[in-house]
Amino acid sequence: MQDFTVETLGRCTVQSPLGLSSRRGLGRPEFVPDDRFIRYKIETKPHEQDSVTRSELLEVAGPREKMYFSPSHVHAGIVTCGGLCPGLNDVIRAIVRSLWFLYGVRRISGIRYGYKGFLPEYGFNVVELNPEVVDDIHKIGGTMLGTSRGGGEKTGEIVNTIEQLNLNILFAIGGDGTQKGALAIAEEIERRGLKIAVVGIPKTVDNDIEFVEKTFGFDTAVAKASEAVAAAHMEAHSQMNGIGLVKLMGRDSGFIAVHTVLAVHEANFVLIPEVPFQMDGPDGLLANLEKRLRRRGHAVIVVAEGAGQELLVGQPPAEKEKLYDASGNRKLCDIGLYLKDAIQKYFNSKNLEINLKYIDPSYMIRSARAEPVDSMYCERLGNNAVHAAMAGRTKLIIGYTNDEFVHIPIKAAVSRRKLVDPEGSLWRDALEDTQQPIMLPSETL
Repeated sequence: MQDFTVETLGRCTVQSPLGLSSRRGLGRPEFVPDDRFIRYKIETKPHEQDSVTRSELLEVAGPREKMYFSPSHVHAGIVTCGGLCPGLNDVIRAIVRSLWFLYGVRRISGIRYGYKGFLPEYGFNVVELNPEVVDDIHKIGGTMLGTSRGGGEKTGEIVNTIEQLNLNILFAIGGDGTQKGALAIAEEIERRGLKIAVVGIPKTVDNDIEFVEKTFGFDTAVAKASEAVAAAHMEAHSQMNGIGLVKLMGRDSGFIAVHTVLAVHEANFVLIPEVPFQMDGPDGLLANLEKRLRRRGHAVIVVAEGAGQELLVGQPPAEKEKLYDASGNRKLCDIGLYLKDAIQKYFNSKNLEINLKYIDPSYMIRSARAEPVDSMYCERLGNNAVHAAMAGRTKLIIGYTNDEFVHIPIKAAVSRRKLVDPEGSLWRDALEDTQQPIMLPSETL
């Protein structure tokens, strides 16, 4: 059973400067009481007895009437890590403005280039942040602070720098690897007996953070990916035996590919990491693609980057560093190029002329400016991160679950990846949309 208990730095005794109501019914927004929780699992059956313990409930995020930190004493740090994602600047902006205007915090520092910015050997200076600096950064993609992979494993050195900077709060914006690093940093802080809050804002276009309904940047990624798939369809439809092949992000989880297919309605095959498939044989991708071409004259294939890796990997390299990148992510073989070559070779053997267009829009999507729906979401994530930190919450991320912003312990969030359920309704709807057959390898049937 997952434990959702959130750790705190101590008793909150400082009165919040926010002019909110202490109870409902006064016609203005209220503080969030400490006893407000929601269930994570909401599915039930009639007459089924259901009881939950406190540790199974998610704490609702938001401003508390009593704070742990006095705003005049706070020095907050913000770091962005890992790959680019739409909305990074929006989150930075939201955190800075919330600290500054809501709580009156005047010392806010941006850490350059991810966790490596804490390491003395890189020599990066911190960036002083205030509303004037961040007011327009949401209008561009990327991150104004820069980012990098790796460095988070040097926990002792990072905490040394946090002490030297006299930080009271650290906001870590990043994905699974970033949050694992944030947890290790928070644990080292605790070992040293320091009172420093560590709050994460989960960032991954793959939408694969467990217990989080949606991560920022995902909606923008689907919107941009939809444009690529629409272009691939137009190319395929305009050619004799045209094939559009689009590779999208999704190392371990196929959420972008599935949501894009459902949004565009132009794909005939969608391939994701969670569902293995076979290339050859009468029930394989190639035979089904040929049937589609002979029937309709064109086809569109959407593949997530982590799909079909079992088809590509032979003997893995002996050295671990060849298998994983600096963030600890498994290195992938290029499924897009593999499919492109395999499809061309197959139809050459059939003496059937095709026109194949291969599109990989990944980096264009990652670096894009956030769409309005994501920008709004980032604003709320940043605000709730500040509320949590000022109330002395630590070792948590801000998530959105069951229509509420909540506090999720980092330990729970990084315990496993969120995946598309091959037996669930989302994958069922994708199969219905593409009308593709089941192409599972025989050993999985």
